[in-house]
Amino acid sequence: MSDAVLEVPLNPAQRAAVEHGIGPILVLAGAGSGKTRVLTMRVARIVEELGVSPHRVLAVTFTNKAAGEMRGRIARLLGAEPRGMWIGTFHGIGARLLRLHADRVGRTNEYTIYDEDDTLTVVRRLMERERVSVKEFAPKAVAAAISDAKNALVTPAEYATLALTPLAKAVAPVYAAMEPALRGANAVSFDDLLVLPVQLLSAHEDLRAQYAARFEHVLVDEYQDTNHAQYEFVRLIAGPRGNVAVVGDDDQSIYGWRGADVRNILDFERDYPGARVVRLEENYRSTPGILAIANVVIAQNADRRGKTLRATRPAGEPVTVLKALDDRDEADAIADEIEARRLAQREPRADVAILYRTNAQSRPLEESLRRRGIPYRLVGATRFYDRREVRDLLAWLRLAANPADDEAFRRAITVPRRGIGDSTVELMAAAARDHGIPLLAMARRAAELGGMRPAARTALGSVVDLADRFRASAEDSSVDQLILEILQATGYDDALRAEGPEGLDRLDNVRAMVEGAAETVVDDGGELGLRPLDHFLQKAMLVAAVDQMGPDADVVTLMTVHTAKGLEFPVVYISGMEDGLFPLGRAFDDPDMLEEERRLLYVGITRAERKLFLTWAMSRRRNGELLPGILSSFLTPVPKDLYEARMTTKLRGSASAFAYSSPSQRRPGAPVAPVGRRTIWEPAPEEESQVAPRYVIGARVRHKSFGAGTILELSGTGRDAKVSVEFDDETVGRKRLVVAFAGLEREDD
Repeated sequence: MSDAVLEVPLNPAQRAAVEHGIGPILVLAGAGSGKTRVLTMRVARIVEELGVSPHRVLAVTFTNKAAGEMRGRIARLLGAEPRGMWIGTFHGIGARLLRLHADRVGRTNEYTIYDEDDTLTVVRRLMERERVSVKEFAPKAVAAAISDAKNALVTPAEYATLALTPLAKAVAPVYAAMEPALRGANAVSFDDLLVLPVQLLSAHEDLRAQYAARFEHVLVDEYQDTNHAQYEFVRLIAGPRGNVAVVGDDDQSIYGWRGADVRNILDFERDYPGARVVRLEENYRSTPGILAIANVVIAQNADRRGKTLRATRPAGEPVTVLKALDDRDEADAIADEIEARRLAQREPRADVAILYRTNAQSRPLEESLRRRGIPYRLVGATRFYDRREVRDLLAWLRLAANPADDEAFRRAITVPRRGIGDSTVELMAAAARDHGIPLLAMARRAAELGGMRPAARTALGSVVDLADRFRASAEDSSVDQLILEILQATGYDDALRAEGPEGLDRLDNVRAMVEGAAETVVDDGGELGLRPLDHFLQKAMLVAAVDQMGPDADVVTLMTVHTAKGLEFPVVYISGMEDGLFPLGRAFDDPDMLEEERRLLYVGITRAERKLFLTWAMSRRRNGELLPGILSSFLTPVPKDLYEARMTTKLRGSASAFAYSSPSQRRPGAPVAPVGRRTIWEPAPEEESQVAPRYVIGARVRHKSFGAGTILELSGTGRDAKVSVEFDDETVGRKRLVVAFAGLEREDD
């Protein structure tokens, strides 16, 4: 490989991945191992040394931010923009394909992309039409079931055949009606950006051959996160040539709950016989102490390819496991630690991230930070493009781009309100269905509708005039100019000012939207012929929450561990390290989910560069109850010499501090807890309190019907706590019992 392409020196494994020639290759890239460097340098080598035109390369990733960074790196390596190369997310590439071949899926290239809220509105309306009770079946549950079916490539007909549960039977007619409804509105759902391209390539041999011939090399990042539709898309577009290079980490597969299938990466050689496998195990991000704990945690998983991260950084601060009295004490201790380190070490707040398993955990953390005047940003809260005022303006933009977008029409007529009520809209909707035309087209014929107030007809006429005006402007106006025109012509800016201080804050968001629109650049090289408006709307619909993160003020970042994937911070706090929370209680009944929860913790740990805090509380408020806590069983296999154990000041001053019982301290005759199960965090006799866990692995218990036995497993918390007991009576054997109803007694009580 030439020095011109080399950005930085490569280690042997990285070089092997970059210089691999023809044929499939799987790069198992551990956290912080330089996978992005490998991927981009491989693309650069394909173009520069193998002489492949950028036009014949397809690179797919999972976020717009990652795609932008990849394009920038490749341009720097090549010394020029890789013109003609397709680089984007799965959804972005799918949208591109559909723009080119929209007619083959019953759309025009002006189609609208419906986001989650739009799709939910369609689902709710179809439920009413199909007489599916929205009280008995939540529209969100129906929409989620349809989404799962689409991503698994299950057709409506197949779904109806397989529908056995009441929910599935309710979903089936809605799913069947959804594609005709979307086609009639010239719209696609977010899931359709994956499903329809697969249908295109599967059903049309000419297109399949065209793209298989065009793309000599297909590269996929984050392959462990692919679902069935994405897997099939890669297989089809790569074609029989099989020059597929995938980069991923099975240990970071954390999206099974939304359809990702870790088997895609585990079974790669089955799908691509003769594939080369390269492991990237040198970590350039974290200190040896952080990686030591990460390696111990993930080693407990059975279903993995196997690798061990090796640190390239020198030793640093030890990992801290911090025990708190309750969740408020935990939050206060984290906030105090952040400020103490800032003062003592001049550590910027921007270096710090607080991670948690569920969004609900942010509340006490936010309160503690606010009380101390520590600025923070909450990632994963309301997304910019989900804010009311932004969605209002997007409705007008979407209607200008696509007059058949019924959901945009329904929102636009209320922005601002102009006296068109629900009854008027439903009257129009029924007539539109009868005539087979969109709502805007029906509004043009409002005079034909009986039973409509004259004021409503006049208001509809103004909406039609505005929509026509904005559609005409969209042909030659920039998007920022179009937004300003919409604000003035509709009177929306005045309506926001009339809302008082909150409305003024919303106007600030509108200004940010105008600024963002002014910066929109059509970077598709004219290949798609997109108008600026089409490009802006596509970007707005596809942008992810993490893509909103730009350089900010000196503030602490709060987010879930899921949201933190792909990011890194010098200092990381992972809060709520208790069984029942991390891992979630229901994971103990599902081995696959338990392994995914453990992978999620591994992801969280490896976000830290130089300092990691793992915090947990002896009690936590959940669902209105103060429930006892026990240290996460994910951490119990970690040797004590790999971390420093600390207590909060409040806990040290209380009578509720726990003492750790090591295996050598266990009660004689009690079995040692196997690796991966709950360890023996028992209260010391002199410190026992009401919040101490009553049962531990190895404890001897007695049941009124089954007799005496030994606790082998524990799961759940509070009223959901369960135990597995091996009873001495062989005719009884092992029983799984709900603690709240089992009536168990400790033999040593």
